[in-house]
Amino acid sequence: PCRGSLCERHCGLINNPQGDLGDLGCYLHRPHGPPALCPPLDEVCESCVGRTTLTAENLVEATKLSNNYKFGFKKWKGHVTERPWEDRSEIVKELYSDLNVIRGSGGPTVTFGNILYLLLFGWWLSLLYVMVAAVMFLTVVGAPYGHLCWHLAGYFLWPFGKVIQTVEVPKPHMDETSALLGDPVASSWCQRCWADAGPLRRVGAVAWLCLGYPVLVLAHGLVCVTAWLLIVSIPVAKLNARSITHLLLLPPEQLCVRRLRMTEVPLQGEVILCCYQALNPYYYKYTVDGLNVFAVNLLPLVLVTLVLGYVDNHNRLTSSAIKFSLALLSIMPLSYYIGMAIASISAQSNFAVGAVVNATFGSITELTFYITALIKGSREGNHCYAEIVKSALTGTLVGCVLFVPGLCMVIGGIRHQEQRFNSRSAGVSSALLFLSVGGVFAPTLFSKVYGKLVCGECHNITQNPLGHYLCHNCHFDLMGSNGTLYYSHVQPLVYTVSLLLPAAYLIGLFFTLKTHSHIYDIHISDCHMPGHHHSAVVHWSRWRALVILVLSTLCMSACADLATEHISPILTNSTISQYFIGVTVLAMVPELPEIVNGIQFALQNNLSLSIEIGSCIAVQVCMLQIPILVLFTIFYPTNFTLVFSDLHVYASMFSVVLMNYIFMDGKCDYFQGTVLVMVYFILLAVYFFAPSPSGC
Repeated sequence: PCRGSLCERHCGLINNPQGDLGDLGCYLHRPHGPPALCPPLDEVCESCVGRTTLTAENLVEATKLSNNYKFGFKKWKGHVTERPWEDRSEIVKELYSDLNVIRGSGGPTVTFGNILYLLLFGWWLSLLYVMVAAVMFLTVVGAPYGHLCWHLAGYFLWPFGKVIQTVEVPKPHMDETSALLGDPVASSWCQRCWADAGPLRRVGAVAWLCLGYPVLVLAHGLVCVTAWLLIVSIPVAKLNARSITHLLLLPPEQLCVRRLRMTEVPLQGEVILCCYQALNPYYYKYTVDGLNVFAVNLLPLVLVTLVLGYVDNHNRLTSSAIKFSLALLSIMPLSYYIGMAIASISAQSNFAVGAVVNATFGSITELTFYITALIKGSREGNHCYAEIVKSALTGTLVGCVLFVPGLCMVIGGIRHQEQRFNSRSAGVSSALLFLSVGGVFAPTLFSKVYGKLVCGECHNITQNPLGHYLCHNCHFDLMGSNGTLYYSHVQPLVYTVSLLLPAAYLIGLFFTLKTHSHIYDIHISDCHMPGHHHSAVVHWSRWRALVILVLSTLCMSACADLATEHISPILTNSTISQYFIGVTVLAMVPELPEIVNGIQFALQNNLSLSIEIGSCIAVQVCMLQIPILVLFTIFYPTNFTLVFSDLHVYASMFSVVLMNYIFMDGKCDYFQGTVLVMVYFILLAVYFFAPSPSGC
């Protein structure tokens, strides 16, 4: 047995059955030796305190966890393999129940959720069953199904605390109040059995399948879809789905509906339905084939968006504003699918394949939207699209530097008084951010120094030729003297920066992943609880993940095309600054899956990954996305130039400086997170009241 508080703390982290990160762990476990449950007390040294020990159920999951700490790899919170059933908590196990288990104590049945079910679904479902029962009684041959519908009307009015079971068809001489059936009322109809159950039964079944079953399938299907979309009411969806696929297809004389009693002996038969609660708030954790239920529910939105966008070309069914909103919302589940596919491929492949996949598809969401917007602006000869892209790039940079880590600090700080993170790895990201921001805005600063200030309109406010003038729409002209300044000086500088930034990114990868990988102090422990050595059962194989990745990218391109197609009326008719639209909606909506991942990491006291999520996105914006857009303009001329407005320059530089100051000591709390979030909202207010770019 382990003794000593420090040793017990290490053992608790190493034997963490959740497969999550422990902030401390003992590095002295020998990776090639036999698994140990706990190190001896004298082996726990101070060097263990600075290291990070990861525990996982299998090798694939361990690779995914390790990839989360690699610079340039997409951070993914969810599992890419099936978790062992015995490792899950009782709360999670209940989420995947088929509602066919009788519990000793299901708790009170009169709850807010159950009453809400009665008001939304129960009363009209019960009424429909009564009407179907009347129809089946009128057919005479369908009378057994009429009896069934009559009893199911009472069940679906309030199904909580009741059970539907199959029972053996009793012999005719059996007493109707047999203790086997428990309930005399239930037994009176459960034991009804036709003696001549030949052709007459088949005719009754045909009448049921033609008159009763289709109507009930439609009703249950409507309730099932509605309850599934609400997520917290998924138990109601399961109840109705099981009714369609199993309950209503069984012979009526084999079914028994009864109310559960604490002292009652259960029937010897298959439990068809047994539900206690209509709502369960923990269903936000529910997954389908490894996919979170929110991403599954938003997938039909993508299909609706594509159909409306490409079929209703003349906006007869919906307006451009609705199509733009749908296209933007559709990007969120597609970003989730792309992230899941990248994590699955990387976890099942070697380092080289994972690095290539992350570098190729890591920024595909943002680049797809930016490139389609630039192409549309070039075709229409409208430079406003280029300004929108610049605003979105700046908004992503500022949001990932201030809002993402700040929000994670606030939410994580509510649960943990003080959170620590790896200051050395954060320092590498900060250095790359300083370098990238300086490189991206170097052409802008160059144009401010050597450009010619041109104003569109000036007024003499003193009526004196030598007095003061008030000028509007002033900008630095780089195209004067036949564009000599731009083509001879600014453009070569832009191309030089666009080549140096990706090179610096590759050097950062080589530094953090090869020569100085010890910065992260990652150790994959082979210590598990007894019996926890499982083989990996992946949700998505490499080929399946690759197919989903390609399809999601194609759908992303289509949604980005629809968003840029229908953004023109919004930019034209909106009274809000186009700067504000770019730095908020267009910049942060595609990053929502990453923000959710960061919050989940912070809640588990793993702030290092929450910070790395924002930093990696910001670095990729400057060192990959912007150079790719610049190089794209070489092959497809657009209005995009690497010259930003003063507001973008000041906001970006101030954000990077503030972030570096906050991250100096390697620890933080909710107050520092609040500072970052408040500064972000102040910058949003500046963008909100700022005038739109000239000519837009």
